[in-house]
Amino acid sequence: MLSDDTYIARRLHLLGEWDAALAALGPDAEPELRAEIAVDRWFFRIEGHEEAEKAVAALDPASPTAHLLTGRLAYSRLLFRRDPRADDRAVAEAGYRAAVESGDEKLRGWAVYHWAVLLDNIDQDPAGALPRYETALEIATKSGDGYFESYIIRHLAPHKEPAERLAMLRRSLHLRAALGARPQTLAAQALLADNLPEDDPERAELMRTFRPGARELHIGWLLSED
Repeated sequence: MLSDDTYIARRLHLLGEWDAALAALGPDAEPELRAEIAVDRWFFRIEGHEEAEKAVAALDPASPTAHLLTGRLAYSRLLFRRDPRADDRAVAEAGYRAAVESGDEKLRGWAVYHWAVLLDNIDQDPAGALPRYETALEIATKSGDGYFESYIIRHLAPHKEPAERLAMLRRSLHLRAALGARPQTLAAQALLADNLPEDDPERAELMRTFRPGARELHIGWLLSED
């Protein structure tokens, strides 16, 4: 059974209230949860990198979660070009590989997914990424994890023909909205809008909807055209 602090922190995390989520955690809170929230805050807001690194460093370095979050930090520095380190590419892949080999099925799925994103977005290697996306999607589907599925199909969609691409992007959006995952929903709205014709009324409505939320949560990379 979850403690009250843990439950509150998880709900705030889902809403994109990362500072409040971290503040809600007591001194005896799971270090893995603290690290996950800190890394997500860094990824979405591009702030608090030092705190995220410290939170990850507090984990057992041999744990699958530590491997996965270390990889995510390295990947995000590369993706956003925020003080990338010379070994970030190697560190990211090594972290994902270790998590794949030592994690339970669900964590293995997330590690495979993040490895695919690294290959896709950093290496521009869809041939290497696509089989990993499919493996991750199989794990998400078998476990009935709609949140995880929403991440995978968001990244699979650009590799599909237009009709299937839009269907996948809409499903990703609907899954996230149904779960109340606010930052992820805003990101899904933005990506769907970006894939619609400029004169499409749905695109205009999506733009009007996601921009205020992105400003409120300080997700700058969703407002790059502002």
